[in-house]
Amino acid sequence: MTNRKMEIIELTLKNIQEKGFTSFSYEHLAKELGVTKASIHYHFEKKGDLGIAVCERIQQGLERTFTLIKESTMPAEEKPFAFIMQRIKFLEQDGICPISALQADYQELPQPMQDKLQQLSQMEIDVFVELLKEAKQQGTLQATNDLEALAILLISSTKGALQYKRVVGEAFFLKMLEQLKELLK
Repeated sequence: MTNRKMEIIELTLKNIQEKGFTSFSYEHLAKELGVTKASIHYHFEKKGDLGIAVCERIQQGLERTFTLIKESTMPAEEKPFAFIMQRIKFLEQDGICPISALQADYQELPQPMQDKLQQLSQMEIDVFVELLKEAKQQGTLQATNDLEALAILLISSTKGALQYKRVVGEAFFLKMLEQLKELLK
């Protein structure tokens, strides 16, 4: 992948986190990158094509994080929380999850991008369930048998707390993390 193409994807990812997919244009990207709109169209004919490339970039990040945590030597019961912390680390100081930002714009996205976002959203749940299964097999998480429901609760709580953090501050987010860690014991 060319450096320019990657720059466009990374800047788009930042824009999605800050203002959503529908709130920026190729003109905005061109100004920020100091290039022409035609330069962006050269790499991504339509905005939906760029959106799919961003979803693929997010997917690669999820896969890398999952593999890193899954193959680590840390105890299985620590892996679900480590996964969440690793994903949070990739966000900007006041960033929200780019998957959440795309989900907020879901109805406005072109169909191929909606399909890709559905796959990405399910993948996020699936990899988290996999880490929870491993922790349960090691004797933790005795309070629940429905690991998919637990994954959904934890992912939703984390993403919601990231949005609240932008408005009410870091303390809110840290309280949520403390509770999440307690729940995963």
